[in-house]
Amino acid sequence: MNAQIQAPTVRLFIALAPPDDAKEELAQALRPAYDAHPRMRWNRIEDWHITLAFLGELPRSAGSLLRPPLAALAARRRPLHLALRGGGHFDERVLWTGVGGDLEGLRVLAGEVRALVREHGITFPDRPLNPHLTLARSRRDDAAGVVQAAAGLAAFTGRTWQAGRLHLVGSNVGRGPGPIHYRDIESWPFGGAR
Repeated sequence: MNAQIQAPTVRLFIALAPPDDAKEELAQALRPAYDAHPRMRWNRIEDWHITLAFLGELPRSAGSLLRPPLAALAARRRPLHLALRGGGHFDERVLWTGVGGDLEGLRVLAGEVRALVREHGITFPDRPLNPHLTLARSRRDDAAGVVQAAAGLAAFTGRTWQAGRLHLVGSNVGRGPGPIHYRDIESWPFGGAR
């Protein structure tokens, strides 16, 4: 029997995830870009998320430490009403769609999440919140594809949806070849979620 050896660290972040129907709506809008730019490194639809706090590479014990306070924070919070809209790029390398809706509530939630993480002795890169959902990365020779795909998303306006859960997520970045994959370590419903 082969036992899988777990790395002593994990790359962690705390996020919100759009519901499947909102992701499918965006995937439909992306269909022309998928066809026109098959060489771009497209993120898997099941990995789409809105990062509230990127914590970086941490000991596995950090996830265990954060679970109870994140659950308590989620229980105190009401769900947010958000929508995916528009498109853009970072440095002609990363394609994203933006987030609309209750952006003030999103900023407050991100601030609370970040403060909670710091209160538990975990330091992490202090990046400004720029609500978006990363869709793809260009290969070195296809930066124009990201710009074109972003232009194709400019008029996209998705339906409003309820962000009803807070997610603690781990990724396999730096764990070998292949695309980045994310996995929920745990998620918690917001107190007012149905």
